[in-house]
Amino acid sequence: MIEQIDAVENQVSRRAVIQAPVEELFDLVANPYRHSEMDGSGSVGNVVSGSERMVEGEPFQMAMRMFGMNYRTTSTPTAVRENEIVEWQVAGRQKWRWEFKSLGRTSTEVTETWDVRDLWLAPVFKITGMFGRNAKGIEETLRRLQDRYASAHNTSRFGD
Repeated sequence: MIEQIDAVENQVSRRAVIQAPVEELFDLVANPYRHSEMDGSGSVGNVVSGSERMVEGEPFQMAMRMFGMNYRTTSTPTAVRENEIVEWQVAGRQKWRWEFKSLGRTSTEVTETWDVRDLWLAPVFKITGMFGRNAKGIEETLRRLQDRYASAHNTSRFGD
C-alpha cells in the first residue's frame, strides 16, 4: 500500500513499507548511480558525473528525459544522515527527500517527497500538472521497491 501524506502546500509525499533492511534501502538511494534502477517516473537516466555515495554539498549530474526531451540536471545533496535521510536539491530549488524508518531487521518505512516550497515556479508546476505527474512517479517508484523486495526469498535484487 502506498500512503498519500500531502499535508504541506507545494509538496508531494508518499509513504510505503518496504520489506528490506533500512541499510539496504539507504545504500540504494544514497548512490545516484542506482537511481535509474528504481525510478518510477521514466525520467531518470544515467549519472554523468559525481560520487557513487552522496555527500552533503558535493554535486552530481544526471542525464534526464521528460516530454521527449533529453537534458541534464545538477543536484547537490543537502542532507545525508546514515539510514535516516537522503535529500538533494536540483537546480531551481526543487528538493527530493527520502526518509527511512526501520521497522525491524527486514522492514522499513520509506517516505519520498518532492518539495517546491522555495521555488517561485510552484504555481506554474500546478498549472502544468507537475504535481500529479510527480505523485504518480513517486507512487510507482515505491511500488517498484515493494515488488522487488516483496519476498524474503527473492534473490533478484537491484544490482545483483
